[in-house]
Formats: sequence, structure tokens, C-alpha cells
Amino acid sequence: MGLLKKLVDPSRRQLGKMEKIADAIDALAGEMKALTDEQLRAKTDEFKKRLADGETLDDLLPEAYAVVREASTRVLGMTPFYVQLLGAIALHQGNIAEMKTGEGKTLVATMPLYLNALTGEGVHLVTVNEYLAARDAETMGELFNFLGLTVGLNVTNLSHEEKQEAYRADITYGTNNEFGFDYLRDNMVLYKEEMVQRPLNFAIIDEVDSILIDEARTPLIISGNAEKSTILYTQANSFVRLLKENVDYTVDLKTKSVQLTEEGMTKAEKFFNIKNLFDYANVSLNHHIHQALKAHAIMHRDTDYVVQNGEIIIVDPFTGRLMEGRRYSEGLHQAIEAKEGVPIQRESKTLATITFQNYFRMYKKLAGMTGTAKTEEEEFQSIYNMDVIVIPTNKPVQRIDKPDVVYKTMKGKFKAVVDEIVRAHKTDQPVLVGTVAVETSELISDMLKKRGIPHNVLNAKNHAREAEIIAQAGQKGAVTIATNMAGRGTDIKLGEGVKELGGLYIIGTERHESRRIDNQLRGRSGRQGDPGVSQFYLSMEDELMRRFGSERMQSMMDRLGMSDDQPIESRLISKSVESAQKRVEGNNFDARKQLLQFDDVMRQQREIIYKQRYEVLDSEDLSDDIREMMKNVIRRTVDVHAPEHEIPEEWNLKAIVDSMNGTIFTEGDFTEADLKGLDNEEIYEFLVEKAMKKYDEKRAAFDPDKIREFERVIMLRTVDMKWMDHIDAMEHLREGIHLRAYGQVDPFREYQIEGFRMFDEMISSIENDVVTYIMKAEIEDNMKRQKVAEGQAVKAGSDSGEVVKKKPIVKGQKIGRNDPCPCGSGKKYKNCCGKAQ
Repeated sequence: MGLLKKLVDPSRRQLGKMEKIADAIDALAGEMKALTDEQLRAKTDEFKKRLADGETLDDLLPEAYAVVREASTRVLGMTPFYVQLLGAIALHQGNIAEMKTGEGKTLVATMPLYLNALTGEGVHLVTVNEYLAARDAETMGELFNFLGLTVGLNVTNLSHEEKQEAYRADITYGTNNEFGFDYLRDNMVLYKEEMVQRPLNFAIIDEVDSILIDEARTPLIISGNAEKSTILYTQANSFVRLLKENVDYTVDLKTKSVQLTEEGMTKAEKFFNIKNLFDYANVSLNHHIHQALKAHAIMHRDTDYVVQNGEIIIVDPFTGRLMEGRRYSEGLHQAIEAKEGVPIQRESKTLATITFQNYFRMYKKLAGMTGTAKTEEEEFQSIYNMDVIVIPTNKPVQRIDKPDVVYKTMKGKFKAVVDEIVRAHKTDQPVLVGTVAVETSELISDMLKKRGIPHNVLNAKNHAREAEIIAQAGQKGAVTIATNMAGRGTDIKLGEGVKELGGLYIIGTERHESRRIDNQLRGRSGRQGDPGVSQFYLSMEDELMRRFGSERMQSMMDRLGMSDDQPIESRLISKSVESAQKRVEGNNFDARKQLLQFDDVMRQQREIIYKQRYEVLDSEDLSDDIREMMKNVIRRTVDVHAPEHEIPEEWNLKAIVDSMNGTIFTEGDFTEADLKGLDNEEIYEFLVEKAMKKYDEKRAAFDPDKIREFERVIMLRTVDMKWMDHIDAMEHLREGIHLRAYGQVDPFREYQIEGFRMFDEMISSIENDVVTYIMKAEIEDNMKRQKVAEGQAVKAGSDSGEVVKKKPIVKGQKIGRNDPCPCGSGKKYKNCCGKAQ
């Protein structure tokens, strides 16, 4: 049977290969012991030289690990066990090492961190909270410093210089949130020197299941602060009402675009009392005027949109259906709201966003450690390409896992839990009670108070205090109530005489929908071969039991005349609970996988934009890029109005003149007569030649440094504004896309097609705006790079006020159909929660 298991389970085979490497490390122990401290320290430089001479990290691994092992013995007084070497090998190979609680994961990580830091490209150790990051950086920092490597700590509220220093270190400890936010902030800087992160090389994630699975869908968001003033929309709307078509502006229905004429520009400058509409300082005003023009000249009520209950709702041009929840991007929706006199809704302020799934997949190599990952192995393999290697424990597990006890009602269950705590407390055996929700922990706490049992409650609110409470939970007579996730990363050490009492007693008050979380709770007891006990108490009223058909079981209990406090202890029930958990895990995995598919569309776009943005910051001279943009703008204009497949008599040469005058030229630079008789390619070449000449003249008139900085300022601001609007537009698209399934189409396919079309439009829009501003704006002496908006880091679902959760409506409330909805959405009740009534 053992042989069969080895053949079937690939991780067994991998473990066999790792054992050979671990034996090689073991064999070097005597050689390392003989070295002096200086000789041991000198090994680091020797390894770096050997790497430079062509050896690989895999070649160095046995010797490098043996060095860390010996250094750890000298500096920390801790010698890694054989199984810890196996875990360290699994991490270097880019896998997840599943190691039970108390097996010393922090020490395991030091070996692959040291080895991979030798390349000089920087390695990151990612933890779930700042307390753990600071603790590990300080403790393990002594070991790395002894071996001649530097250690950085990346936490919130560091200055810009401190962040750069932390990332410059060979090994950087920090939290998943902070690493992710730094990546986003780096892609919003105005000067290359402001970036703090180096290219993402290698990361080891502690509690990898918590970060890559439980929080996988949590987006990190940099959100803009100040409300964009709605006054500009109303002012632009008032101004546009005064303009006349073909005098002040031209409309191009084919491309759904509008252009102010020279006369229109002059009127705008008078109306808003400014010198030059295309001045850099007037970028925002110009944008508002343009969108107001579009709202009046191109968007038609009851054709492109309808007004319903004080809201603008888009009409799908293909199906004629109302697309509720969708909004036009780039402020066009607000411009239409101003035109129709309905309340102008706040513009979205997402400046940058990324999920943990996508952030961590950018590392060249990724590894993770946790006590519980095997149940999610399929997800780790398919999404992150990491295998889960189960590392054997150093000493056999002595914990007794009792079968679940099931009660008819919650009341009966909690009474039994408290009775059991009281019984164990009388014997002085320490008890850790795990709850799924904070309310449950408070309910048990109240019941224990009534019975006079002293105890600690842990709701995962204070990390430093949390670790302290968890560390004390193994002392004689200690009773600790904790939500299941609390205290991860902190060992519970048993007090004197506790082993003789049976070790730490774990009581679970209900099953979590994920087996992994239950296993974590169990794993807090029985560390390093200590004794321990674990038992789960369930009731037929628990959410998981209700979800998966507990009615039959409940009616059976009724028929047998069982009372509330009579338990059923059955392996069969435990089995059925586990199969229910498997189903929930499967559903959750599917949901995350689907979300990742959608996210990948945005990821590809983000990478393109961030790469181009970096090139803008990094490049000395952008003139070649700008020339390319000009050619693209001209090519699009010519192909729309003088397409090759049409006969020249049907071409709209006036539209080409109007469009070009609005972006690159001034009126009179060329006329329709100049284009007559030319074919499509000749018109394109004629305009390109003229545009290049005009651009070169503008560049020649100014100091080269000044013009280069001017172009960079224009480019950065345009990209940032358009990208911010695009994030918002993609979010609206995603919210409404699932409704398309009703039309027998695949929502993801539609999202892909529509998303890429919108991205192409954004790129065209960036090119148009950059070319227009560079050709029309006057260059000032004091041009400064400016952020589009000040950003603030927000984790979706955090209590920062950014994510407004709907408040539950209490039944019995009498709400009028036209009253404001009590959920806090700001809509009328009939258009919000009242719809479902």
C-alpha cells in the first residue's frame, strides 16, 4: 500500500529527491563546524563569486544551507532539524511547504532567503501582519547580519527614503498589503527616482493560504481624495449652450467626435477669462468643455440614453436594452447629467488597483509556508503553479482528534461547550475555544462570566496583544476564546505540568466552510510531539449544517424524542460535514478562478500602461514617440474620412481639415484644395510631412531641456487621467456584464472583447490628447509634473469608509416607495432594495 501511495502521490516522489539533497547538507555539518566565525562569514562572498563565475543557486544549495545551519546554531542557538531542511528545499524550488504548527517555519525560511539573496536582486518575506514582520526581521536579522547580508523592514508610515532603504536590503520583511500598495504607488510616481521597489524577484509568503486564497479576491485600491468639483460640469454646460454648430465647433458623426473651431476657442477663452485654452493649467477645463460639447452634439436623449427617476441610463446601441449600472467614462456621463439637469453623481476616484492574485504572480519565483494547504492544492497548482509538499513532523503527532459531537439546537450546543470548559478548567487543563464569528466568542464569554470562569477573549483586533494572549494560552488553567484566524504565526507553548494534564484542549464551536481553517484550529495543539486534544461541537442549526440538508437529521432526532442537550457522536456525521465542506471549497475555488479570468484582462492592460509609463519616466527624449503618435492620429483621421474602399467623390475632405485643425494645425495651414486629387496614402503622407515640419519648428523655438520636460509632463498627465477613467469604465463594464448571459452570450468573452475595444479607444484618446496639447499649448518656464489626484491606500472591505456596505433593512420598517432607501445607497427605495420586494 505504501508503495502504491508513493507511485500515485507526486509529492512523495519530490520528497524523495529532497531527502537526497538534505542528506548532502547533513554531510557538510562537520566541515562547517570546523570554520571560525570569520571563515563562515567569508562564505557569503565566496558564494557570490561562484555565482558570477557561472554556478547556479541549485549548485550552491547544499553548502549554502549548511552555512546557514551552522550560523543559526552559533547566533540564535537554534539548529534546524532534518525536516526543516526539507521545508527549506521545497521553498527554494518555488513550492509550498506544508508544515504543522510549531515546526519552526520562521527558521526554515532563513535558508532559501539567504541562498536567493546571494544574487543581489532582493528577496521578500511576506507576512500577514506588521507585528510578525517586525518580530521576524529583528530575530532573524541577527543571523543574516552575521553572514554579511542586510535586512530591511517594510511597514506603513515609512518615509520615502526609509522605504527605498528597506527595498535596497538583501532581504526585506513586510506585509502583503504594503508590498502591493508600494507597487501601485511606484506606478504613479512623477520621477523615476521616487520609485521604491526593485523588479520583483523572489518572495516567500508566510501563511500562504491566508494571503493567496482567503484574501485572493481582495483588491488593493489607491483611491483619490478630493471630490472633483461638479461646478465645472455645470459651467461647461452653460458655455456649450451658447455655441453654434459649424461656426464654433464641428461635428464628425462618423467618429462620434467634436472639435472646437478657432472661433469656438476664442469664445471659450473669453467666457472663462483665460489666455490660452490649451494651456497646461487648463487641461481639466478643456476636458470638461469637450465632454459637454459631446453631450450636446452627439449624445441624443431617448436614442443613446434615457432619463429615468433622475438618472441617466445608457441604451445598448445593438439591442436597444437599458444598461442599468453602466456609466459613460471620462466624465461624459456627468456632462450628460449636467445637460439634462439631473443630479451630477460623484466621479469615481480609483487611481490604481490590483488583487493579491495578480500582484504575487508577477514575482519571478514564489514560494509559501503554512500548516494547512493540501486541501487547496488544485488551486495553488492551477493559479500559481506551486505544488504543495507535505513536510513530515519532527516528532510524531500525539494529539487526539475526537469525533464531532452534534446537538439538536444551538442553545444545547453552547451549554455543552461551557459545561466542558468548566470541567476541563477544574482539572487545570488549558482550553482554547475557536469560534467562527466575533458574536459567538462574546456569547460564550458572557456564559463563562456567569459561571465565574476567568478567561481571555481574542477578536483579532490588536496584533501585539494578540500574540501575547495566544502565547499564554498554554499555561495551567488558562481559558482563551479566539476567532479561528486569531493568533496565526504565534506558537502556543505549554506551561509546566500541562503535558501531564493531557496538553492543550481545543474546542471548536462550529465547522468552518473550509476544512483548512478547522485544521488550523486543531493544529494549535499537539505541537512538536506534545500531547493535546481537539473536538468540534456542532448543532443542527449551524449555518453549514442548514446549508446541506440537516432537516432529515433534525426530524430523525425529533422522532427519537431527543432533547436539546442530548448529543450524537458519530463518524458518519463528521464525514457528511466534510463532504459539505468540500462542496463549498469547490464553489469558492470556481468563483476565484472566474474572477481571475476577468482580472487577467485588466492585468494585461495594466502591464502595458505601467511599462509605457516607466518608459516615459526613463527616456531622455520622447520626440520619437510623439512623432509616432502624430502619425497614428493622422492615419486614423484619413482612414475614417477617405477610406481606400470608397470612391474619392464620397470622401469627406472637410472633416479631415476640421479634425486636423483641432489637433495639430491652425486654420489656414492647408485647405481641402490641397487634398483634392490625392489618394488615401498621398493624403496621409502630405499631412505627415506638414505635421513633422510644424513639430520640428515648435521644438526648435525652445530650449531642448525645457521642451523635453514639457513633453514628459503632458504625456504623464494624459496617461494618468485616461488610465484612471479607464479603471472606472472597466469596473462599470464588469458590474453589468453578467446580465449579458441572459442574451445567450458568454459574459467573459463579451468582457474580453469590450474591454480590449475600450483599451484601444483609451490609447487612441491618449495619442489625440498628447498631440493636441503638445502642438497647441504654450510652453511656460515653471512647468511642473503634477499628480492627477492625491491617492490614499484602501483595502477593499476595510473600514476606511471607501466601501459602503448596504445596511440591512429591519423587517417591520414601513418605507414609502419614494423615500430614500434605508440601506444608505442614496437612491429611492423603489429603485434600490424595494425592487426585490
